[in-house]
Amino acid sequence: MTTNTLPQNHMEIYWHDYASQMEDVKIRNASLTEKASIIGRTGLMLLSCGTGAWRVRSSMNSLAKQLNITCTANIGLMSIDYTCFDGDHCFSQSLCLTNTGVNTSKLNRLEHFIQEFSENCENLSGEQLHAQLDEIEQLHGLYSPVALGFAAALACGCFTFLLGGDLNEMILAFLGAGIGNFLRCKLTKHHFTLFLCIVSSVAAACLVYVGTLNLAEHFFSVSLQHEAGYICSMLFIIPGFPFITSGIDLAKLDMRSGLERLAYAIVIILVATVTAWIMALLFHLKPMDFPPLHLSAGTHLLLRLITSFGGVFGFSIMFNSPRSIAAAAAFIGAIANTLRLELVDFVAIPPAAAAFIGALTAGILASLLKNKLGYPRISITVPAIVIMVPGLYLYKAVYNLGIMSLTTSASWFASAMLIILALPLGLIFARIITDKSFRYCT
Repeated sequence: MTTNTLPQNHMEIYWHDYASQMEDVKIRNASLTEKASIIGRTGLMLLSCGTGAWRVRSSMNSLAKQLNITCTANIGLMSIDYTCFDGDHCFSQSLCLTNTGVNTSKLNRLEHFIQEFSENCENLSGEQLHAQLDEIEQLHGLYSPVALGFAAALACGCFTFLLGGDLNEMILAFLGAGIGNFLRCKLTKHHFTLFLCIVSSVAAACLVYVGTLNLAEHFFSVSLQHEAGYICSMLFIIPGFPFITSGIDLAKLDMRSGLERLAYAIVIILVATVTAWIMALLFHLKPMDFPPLHLSAGTHLLLRLITSFGGVFGFSIMFNSPRSIAAAAAFIGAIANTLRLELVDFVAIPPAAAAFIGALTAGILASLLKNKLGYPRISITVPAIVIMVPGLYLYKAVYNLGIMSLTTSASWFASAMLIILALPLGLIFARIITDKSFRYCT
């Protein structure tokens, strides 16, 4: 009995075919083709982790310098076109990913591979180096779909409080986001297309929120006024990583990568918000304001610190960060996000300016922490400020657009765009302040 399998749209690359089978030929003395295969494969693996073009190119350059060749690369969201030459010969390849995502654990392993390459290129052959890359490439996610569901539940539950929700809305958002992200992870694991994963997970989150709210109203007399938090149950879908890395790439004039990442993030936002809008129409939900929380300033500050820590920790786990990296990002995010919110409430700074200060603070703290712990900077900074991305504003913009309330829609959209622009700018200026290699156009 035979089973039908779907043909792969992207053909597999047999990297070991480029490597010499003679282990006594070290990579520094290997052919140009063999050297280029190591450089191209490492760059492609870095790209698959969600890092930006500037980081991918600088890593490829580092390997090329160790191998005494020159490398030029044109990098997008899903592909790399690169050429290596040694003065006598040149070798070009066009490489493409089958999918994109975020994996900070694999990114950390690749960073160590690059840092150790100066020693390895003297002692290891191309075959041995490809074997090391095989090991890194075969790393599965650190967490199961159930664990990732709980991470999204924690992140969105904490996010709900930061947006003004109370305990009822936090619990409902916790349940909706947990089920929604669990479903998304299961669909992604079976290689379903991006649009299906987004629509299914957002619809599931909304269904769970509304269903549990109705049960709570029936059995515990919980007011249906708590429907305001249904938006929070689907905020796990917000593509914070490509949003932020697109801004960084554009700042370094990597226009292809920056624009492609921005387009990818916009596609996810549009599909998710339109799905949420349709679900709102089906269940007669409206994006109402949260009832005011009657908390003292000190209590509110403390709870903001705790929920900011929990929210960033959850998002970082969703990005497949080890718990140590997630905790570091959460510590930075708790300080930066609480500072942002306190500036808005007590200094009356516009939300976009406060977002810039929050992101700048996160970037500077991450640079200080990176020097002590050695983590890739992006694996700390981006999760730390993802919680600042205005998913609620974007949803309200699309919802009001759908009901043709154009003035209100434009107002929410403008507010969201200002904050979205401010976040990468804050990280960029933090990087300019703390990183000499990033400061110049080279």
